[in-house]
Amino acid sequence: MKTHIVRARPADADFPRAEHLATKIAEVAADPVEVPAEVAEMIVNRIIDNAAVAAASLTRRPVTSARAQALAQPYRPGAGRSGATVFGLPAQRWVSPEWAAWANGVAVRELDFHDTFLAAEYSHPGDNIPPILAVGQHLGRSGADLIRGLATGYEIQIDLVRGVCLHEHKIDHVAHLGPSAAAGIGTLLGLDPETIYQAIGQALHTTTATRQSRKGEISSWKAYAPAFAGKMAVEAVDRAMRGEGAPSPIWEGADGVIAWLLGGADAEYRVPLPGPGEAKRAILDSYTKEHSAEYQSQAPIDLARRMRSRIGDLDQIASIVLHTSHHTHVVIGTGSGDPQKFDPHASRETLDHSVPYIFAVALQDGAWHHERSYAPERAQRPDTVALWRKISTTEDPEWTRRYHATDPNEKAFGARAVVTLHSGETIVDELAVADAHPLGARPFARAQYLAKFRTLAEGVLDRAEQDRFLDAAQRTPELAAGELDQLTFTVSNAVLDRAPKTPEGIF
Repeated sequence: MKTHIVRARPADADFPRAEHLATKIAEVAADPVEVPAEVAEMIVNRIIDNAAVAAASLTRRPVTSARAQALAQPYRPGAGRSGATVFGLPAQRWVSPEWAAWANGVAVRELDFHDTFLAAEYSHPGDNIPPILAVGQHLGRSGADLIRGLATGYEIQIDLVRGVCLHEHKIDHVAHLGPSAAAGIGTLLGLDPETIYQAIGQALHTTTATRQSRKGEISSWKAYAPAFAGKMAVEAVDRAMRGEGAPSPIWEGADGVIAWLLGGADAEYRVPLPGPGEAKRAILDSYTKEHSAEYQSQAPIDLARRMRSRIGDLDQIASIVLHTSHHTHVVIGTGSGDPQKFDPHASRETLDHSVPYIFAVALQDGAWHHERSYAPERAQRPDTVALWRKISTTEDPEWTRRYHATDPNEKAFGARAVVTLHSGETIVDELAVADAHPLGARPFARAQYLAKFRTLAEGVLDRAEQDRFLDAAQRTPELAAGELDQLTFTVSNAVLDRAPKTPEGIF
């Protein structure tokens, strides 16, 4: 890996195109390096993971609305272009690829239940899969092409996350997704570095937004934001292929992203990228979720399940303090200052970003469920509300240090829980990483991804369709050109009829 120093440049600076970060990323995307077997295997795992959470969210309102929008953009196959598929619909129900990326991106993201990578910034790199797959389906690419494109998408997003903090400046993390998806599509299609460069610039320019989508009363836009970034990436590549350009230099320009949205003229960022001929392996540093909740709450859920037998009667609890990282404290803890994080009537999206709520329910239930744990009647239970309001978070510098550590054996996203009883007795325990983390008690491997799919697809896909999809997904590297339409699933009309009726819009 080579580390690139990235900073804002004055308008009159001598800053050749070859030194732009977008050029460096485009060169990585255009490098025809082979994908290692273990990377290809993990990409298959994440294709399965994305489909699992999409199945579980298929009849939720935001997903239904996005699907309806996509269906209003049908595509008639011809001239080597077929359109792309939408989760839940027959594979031959083609829609325009940017709208397939949109609908599938919302389905994947709605339950906050797929993969994650946390460093200077945070991310859900599986959000790269819907736009890259949609373009691959539309243009008849092969499974090997898809694997190469996804390896790039993961690599670029994760490398940007390692080096460039967005949330410090209240910029939403999908600002790293637009460029990564554009780069991944460039790899998929074998585009030249110049075209990829222009697509990256356009994608970044159109996907920078504030973090209010994850603050206060969190709405369904939290699921839509990465789908929007993927859709913008598809459109950016299309324009770049037609010869249209982008603002340049997009990161380093005098009025660019660093100068006005991030750290300003004095800021310096260090972005690692693979060198020429170096394999793209970043996906191996990411991790998926066992529980449908914000990633920093994965270890606290497992910690609560472990502690409940030691505590016994939960009514004897006087207070619980979770000592954790700065990021966990201010994003999903009491350091956020958001009263909504203690509101029993808050949205699912808000509860998913409230570690006091999540820890309380996990303590009481000894489990976590993607629907039951968020149900209004569950959140409004008087004993849950009483316990919930006894829980607070505080930043511990050691947990903050470990959150930002570069050594995988040091990096941690957990907490130390100090439970004080009415008697004055304290019960203390801590957990650094979730059980499903690669260094956790029960690391996820192919068997766990398959089991997660079976669990979330139960009652949505019939068994034969589950079997068909899992067989196709596990053969992704061998799928021939034009066979990527196998990487979707179809459900019955009876399942789709369970979706809420949504009002009509413009389309």
